[in-house]
Amino acid sequence: MKYSRVPSELINAPCFNRSLTINGLSVVESCSILHQSQGTMLLEEHMILYVVAGQNIVTYGKQSYTMKENSMLLLKKNTLIQYNKSGAYESMMFFLKDEFLQDFIRIANIKDISDTEAAPLAVKPVNERMQKFFESIIPYFTEPANVDEGLLKIKMLELLYDVAATDKDLLQQLLQMKKPVKANLAEIVEANFASPITIEQLAYLSGRSLASFKRDFNDIFNMPPSEWIRLKRLNKAREALANTDLSVLDVCYMVGFENPSHFSRIFKEHFGYTPSAVRQSVNEPNSN
Repeated sequence: MKYSRVPSELINAPCFNRSLTINGLSVVESCSILHQSQGTMLLEEHMILYVVAGQNIVTYGKQSYTMKENSMLLLKKNTLIQYNKSGAYESMMFFLKDEFLQDFIRIANIKDISDTEAAPLAVKPVNERMQKFFESIIPYFTEPANVDEGLLKIKMLELLYDVAATDKDLLQQLLQMKKPVKANLAEIVEANFASPITIEQLAYLSGRSLASFKRDFNDIFNMPPSEWIRLKRLNKAREALANTDLSVLDVCYMVGFENPSHFSRIFKEHFGYTPSAVRQSVNEPNSN
């Protein structure tokens, strides 16, 4: 499975994409598909996802969020999410840099609530006020070269004012995004070890430099991250082969390996038998 980094990379085919930019970086992106599309996105900026039509099942860690027509979800940067878009799907993605959030909090004169309990991540219905805002963006996509960056910044501020007025949990989430914090390393790797992700990307998701990530990882697990990930993937693969009807190839990709031959070789090196042998033993009828 291939992942996409956003907003520095736009989601490609089978999506039809249009984007609006400030200083060369995408801040608003429109995505449309006619059939099902699934994949993984590494968020480099905070993102407000608005589903115009169709359905998108967004998975973050062990939790999935089903988004349907006229719903929105606010996601923090440095997160890896999986998406599964279906139906005549249309959406808009608004990317928010930390500096922009700081400007909004200052301009809106909003009090600091950093000591309050974290707001839960949840899909929110879009009310009429928010819907009218999203509709006001659509004409800009027909002539993005003629959209002044100053106007686009004003529209992004309008978006944040509307979000803040719509739901106090969303406002709380916005305020809690302004302070970068190190993520829980153990939770990050447990949630993402089965994704086709590099050690460098895991370090990024955890809010650490590569050197700090490796040092902290070894302190927690007493082994290098590459060895731990390999063992976790192999054990998960054996469990899937023994307890599901998935093919060896499907299991290979499901646990994060991208080369079936490499997967079979290291599986046999570790367990002493091949993935095919596990699958064959499961498929053999019980003898009486």
